[in-house]
Amino acid sequence: MGYNLLQGKTVAITGAATGIGRSIAVKMADEGANVVINHFPSEEQAQLAKELGKEIGEDKFLAVPGDISKPETGKDLVAKTVEKFGELNVFVSNAGICPFAEFTEMPAETYLKTVEINLNGAFFSTQAAAKQMKLQGKGGSIIGVSSISALVGGGFQTHYTPTKAGILSLMQSEAVALGEYGIRCNALLPGTIRTGLNEEDLANDEKRVAMEKRVPLQRLGVPDDLAGPAVFLASDMSQYVTGAQVLVDGGLFVNLQ
Repeated sequence: MGYNLLQGKTVAITGAATGIGRSIAVKMADEGANVVINHFPSEEQAQLAKELGKEIGEDKFLAVPGDISKPETGKDLVAKTVEKFGELNVFVSNAGICPFAEFTEMPAETYLKTVEINLNGAFFSTQAAAKQMKLQGKGGSIIGVSSISALVGGGFQTHYTPTKAGILSLMQSEAVALGEYGIRCNALLPGTIRTGLNEEDLANDEKRVAMEKRVPLQRLGVPDDLAGPAVFLASDMSQYVTGAQVLVDGGLFVNLQ
């Protein structure tokens, strides 16, 4: 049971049919928000979105398919959000991919696709959200899901870590650009979270246990661990927080050696 921290607010979240985005959607709905999600246009994603709608309640939910790497997708998401619920108060840029690849053998297509979805998608969708919030004149909250990878390197993530550093930087710059309109922009930096993105990598028990031992809280994260911090940044409880980066990593970053 929530505390109605987002009562009366309308939230849009990209890439929210699964993983972190889905957990954030459920928690924000539990806190009273209307929730609109973007998902990739596939039958599997559409079915997952339909199930999410049943969980949240059709009267306060909308799913909008679209490839977030396309500039028009963010505009469409915002337009359909306003069409159904009247306004947009919170926007979470969450959609992302992380295909592991060796640097010297990485195909150009892998790099370009990662940048297009992770960074370009974040830029164009938050731009559309900011334009709507500015028009409304009531402020708002934009949250970019970055990563601990914005702060550290990864041998098989040379295409991924720059996009997450870019999202962090994007939120900082948007905070400066949009502050005069009362629009707050912050970044969430998850540590190792068990999602579909790293399921195959974490299937190696020896590697998983080694990773858990590096985390001060002695476990890897789960998508629900991001939901509370996201609600905080979306709510009026964080009304003087902008341009910030919130690590949600179980203490991993401070224990890296």
